[in-house]
Amino acid sequence: MADPLDKAALGTLGENLVAHWLTNQGWHLQARQWHCTYGELDLILAKGPANATGHLAFVEVKTRSQGNWDADGLMAITRGKQAKLWKSAQIYLLKHPQWAQATCRFDVALVACRFQPTPAAPPNRHLKLEDGRYLVLQDYIEAAFEAIGH
Repeated sequence: MADPLDKAALGTLGENLVAHWLTNQGWHLQARQWHCTYGELDLILAKGPANATGHLAFVEVKTRSQGNWDADGLMAITRGKQAKLWKSAQIYLLKHPQWAQATCRFDVALVACRFQPTPAAPPNRHLKLEDGRYLVLQDYIEAAFEAIGH
């Protein structure tokens, strides 16, 4: 059996699962773990052209093990966290002005780490880890919150 994954490695694998699932739905990965002064944007994906008819999704991925206390990561998306994500997205758009007119949204992906796959989960929504556990994309919330102050 492989060494246990640390929290950061598990989080990155959760992001990989979500990125793969979204690219299979026609989204194109623009950036991952994008950093700025205000924090990190886990995934940034685009659909359509980089203009007013295109779409940009800033995706916050929460990967949690069984027995977590925060509703599988949903409670971790506080108003303060939302404000940091919004400020980070503004900086991203300033550095990538071609996307400034696109429709932008903030999505949240909840990934669960389990000892067995969820029977109802389609194959593209779970990933078997080397240690025998499974990552399962259990919920994907489009437009989970609006930009602060809008």
